[in-house]
Amino acid sequence: MKRFVGLLTIFVTLAACGDVALAQQPGKVPRIGFLTGGSPTADSARHEAFRQGLRDLGYVEGKNIVMEWRLWDGKRDRQRAMAAELARLKVDVIVAVGSGDIRASKEATATIPIVMISGGDAVGSGLVASLARPGGNITGLATLRPELSGKRLELLKEIVPGISRVAVLVSAMSSDHAQLLKELDLAAGAFRVKLQSLDIQSPRDFDSAFRDAAKRRAEAVLVRVPGPILSPQRTKVAQLAVKSRLPAIYESAEEVEAGGLMSYGLNINDSYRRAATYVDKILKGAKAGDLPVERPTKFEFVINLEAAKQIGLTIPPNVLARADRVIK
Repeated sequence: MKRFVGLLTIFVTLAACGDVALAQQPGKVPRIGFLTGGSPTADSARHEAFRQGLRDLGYVEGKNIVMEWRLWDGKRDRQRAMAAELARLKVDVIVAVGSGDIRASKEATATIPIVMISGGDAVGSGLVASLARPGGNITGLATLRPELSGKRLELLKEIVPGISRVAVLVSAMSSDHAQLLKELDLAAGAFRVKLQSLDIQSPRDFDSAFRDAAKRRAEAVLVRVPGPILSPQRTKVAQLAVKSRLPAIYESAEEVEAGGLMSYGLNINDSYRRAATYVDKILKGAKAGDLPVERPTKFEFVINLEAAKQIGLTIPPNVLARADRVIK
């Protein structure tokens, strides 16, 4: 009996070692595809937030996971090709940033799970069947991007109570463009503000947009341009707003850190960290279609007092008191 138990112990030990060796084979290390139009430098903090989210869950790039980064860096003609490339590589999961990347990934594969970040109106755009039960191969984090635009207009009205004309920098290429304009029109009626919509198709359009805003006697600017176009131009856009002496509000704190006046929106770095939890669940066997889509819960209001000083604007104390962060 002792001999039998000894042999059984050796067998179980060898089997366990074999499983470990198998798990450690290069072909068995999970591969995560990451598709975004962002810039490697401008969006580095976001990418690091995602890596940190993975590390918090025990995943370390280059050790027990492999990352396949595909950053098309504003070159939209590369978007679909990169999505198709990730599908051909048969990665275990694709993380896609923004509606365009999500849709390109969906077109590239119906089987590889897709985790979305900043998915906009995922139900309205047909990406998922419902937030509670997405179905298909897509889940992740949706946003309230169009809905928050009304709040940004309200904040502009609070810091410059007398404004009646606001230039809105938008892009017709955004998948939620129509919904955004609808939300803004409703808010504009409530605040008795006339909107001047200026379409931004490429980084070259910012100069002419601010010239047009000045020509049309705009008194403030609301910037709602997709990240691949805006991110590399953050500092330039902030400088154009200062030069035009126009109070401007943006979606993310990154624009304010680059010199912009103020921002109100979801905590984007938190969304990137949260995306890692979806990746973890999928790698552990969960089906994307069974994981509820998460809406943002963390929002931040950031003000740059130096930018306010440059345009001769005094931020009302009651608005300053509500800011989550004030840059001096």
